[in-house]
Amino acid sequence: MYRFYINEEQHIGEEITVTGEDVNHIKNVLRLTEGDRIILCNGQNVDHLSEITDMSIKNEIRCRVLETKASESELPVRIVLYQGLPKKDKMELIIQKCVELGVSEIVPITMKRCIVKIEDEKSEAKKNARWSEISRAAAKQSGRGVIPEIGRVISFKEALKRAVGEDPDFLLVPYENAEGILSLKNFVSRLKNSLGEKKRTVSVFIGPEGGFDESEVEEAKEAGAETVSLGKRILRTETAGFTTASILMYETENK
Repeated sequence: MYRFYINEEQHIGEEITVTGEDVNHIKNVLRLTEGDRIILCNGQNVDHLSEITDMSIKNEIRCRVLETKASESELPVRIVLYQGLPKKDKMELIIQKCVELGVSEIVPITMKRCIVKIEDEKSEAKKNARWSEISRAAAKQSGRGVIPEIGRVISFKEALKRAVGEDPDFLLVPYENAEGILSLKNFVSRLKNSLGEKKRTVSVFIGPEGGFDESEVEEAKEAGAETVSLGKRILRTETAGFTTASILMYETENK
């Protein structure tokens, strides 16, 4: 069933009015008609199963709410990805695929081995707007109940402080130096055992192309992070994020 995002301001009583670019998509691309059913999601994990009732108005479509319930597509854990800024358009790919895999939020971070630098506030705002649109499109395509937020670019130190202060459940650092570090399998086992009514948060830190500086790994450990191995091969920055999100998705949804 087709899914569209709405603001709750568009929801009055038992009626929701669809506006904006979705009107043209519904009418002229999908060629839906009155009586067809669609899902209207508020982007905050609430789905409204709705029936199209009026398409006669030029720039809007009116729908009647048939059923309201929590979205069924969200993970039982909240994954926050702190991604070291990569080169070129890799960040766009990371956002698209990690949103599809169920990540709740993505925060770009600057690290010692980052090659990319944000030039100024205007450039950062432009990139963030682009990244947010990619997140929205990926959420829509994959049937997400939320639209993952793309945070502003912050420093590694700021990211650690935020992860510890706001999301204190689990801090995870996939690290290519495999000697003497906790296996991801053991971490996942403890995470699954902790799942219950409270939704746990896993903050995942991924290094840029050059990887983590050793001082950053030590700083993360001091903040309570656990380093884990993703296997015997060294993964690219974009692959490391995909792999971690995929494992967490599979293991927590199949608890």
